[in-house]
Amino acid sequence: MAGDSQSSSDYIIHHLTNLTYGKLPAGYGRVDSHGDVQTLSADTWTIAHNPQEASDMGFMAIHLDSMFWSILLGFLFVFTFSRVAKRMTAGVPSGLQSALEMVIEFIDTTVKDTFHHKNAMIAPLALTIFVWVLLMNTMDLVPVDWLPVLAAKLTGDPHFYFKVVPTTDPNVTLGMAFTVFGLMIFFSIQKKGFMGFVKELTLHPFTPPNFAVGLILVPINLFLESIALIAKPISLGLRLFGNLYAGEMIFILIAIMFGAGLFLGALAGVLQWAWAVFHILVIALQAFVFMVLTVVYMGMAHDTDEH
Repeated sequence: MAGDSQSSSDYIIHHLTNLTYGKLPAGYGRVDSHGDVQTLSADTWTIAHNPQEASDMGFMAIHLDSMFWSILLGFLFVFTFSRVAKRMTAGVPSGLQSALEMVIEFIDTTVKDTFHHKNAMIAPLALTIFVWVLLMNTMDLVPVDWLPVLAAKLTGDPHFYFKVVPTTDPNVTLGMAFTVFGLMIFFSIQKKGFMGFVKELTLHPFTPPNFAVGLILVPINLFLESIALIAKPISLGLRLFGNLYAGEMIFILIAIMFGAGLFLGALAGVLQWAWAVFHILVIALQAFVFMVLTVVYMGMAHDTDEH
C-alpha cells in the first residue's frame, strides 16, 4: 500500500517502473540517495536508480524483472507438463493430469477448427503461447504490493523496482508478437516461394490487367500490403499489453485507497475482490485471443490459393 512518505503519483510511478539494466554514458550525472550528483567518468552498465535513468539507457536496456518472471513461468510450464506426461496413467488420472488433458484437447480442437493445413508445429506452438501467456497474465492477480515489498526487504532498498506481470511490459508482448511475425514470414516464403511472397505483396488487392497499369498499381499494392502485414504483430502485441496494463493500473489505484481511511479502505477491499473476479475473464480471454490470432496468421502464411 502507498506509504505515508510516498505520494500517490510516486506510488503509481514506482509500481509501473521496471527493474532496468543498461548503459549510462560517460559524463552522465547520477543523483544519489542524498541528493548529490555524481558524474560518471566512463560508460557504465548498471541498474537504473529512477525512471529517468531507465529512460536514458535507451533501446539496449534490459528489464530484468520481466525477463525473470517470463523465463521462470516458462520453466514452470515446461516442468509441469513434462512431469505430468512422464507420469500419465490410463487408469484414474490425477486432478492435474485431467486439467492438462482438458487444456490440450481444447487447444487441439481450436487449432483443427482454425488451421486447415498440415504442419506438426502449429498445435504445440498454440499450446505454448496459450499456457505461457495465461501464466504471465495470472501474475496480475497477486496483490500489487506483496512481491515488490518482499523484493525491497530482501535487497534492503525501499525504492527497489520490481514489476511482476511480464505482459504489462510492451517489450515482452511485442517480442512474442514479432516472433510470431517471423514465423509467419518464414512459412509464407517456404510454402509460396520467395517470388510467390513478393507477388502476394505486389499484386493484391488490385490485380493489374497489364504491364503498363502494373507500373502504377504495384507500388500502391506494396504500400497497402506492407502496412497490413506490419500491423499484424504490432496490434497482436499491443492488444495484450494494453488490456493487462489497464488491469494492473486499476489494481494499483485500488491499492492506494487502502491508505485513505477506514471507509475507503473497506470499499477498496470490495472493489479489489470484484475486479479480481472480472479480471480472471480478461486474463484467460487475452491468452486465448493471442493464441487464436497466431494460429490464424499461420494459416494465412500456409494459404497458397490465388485470390
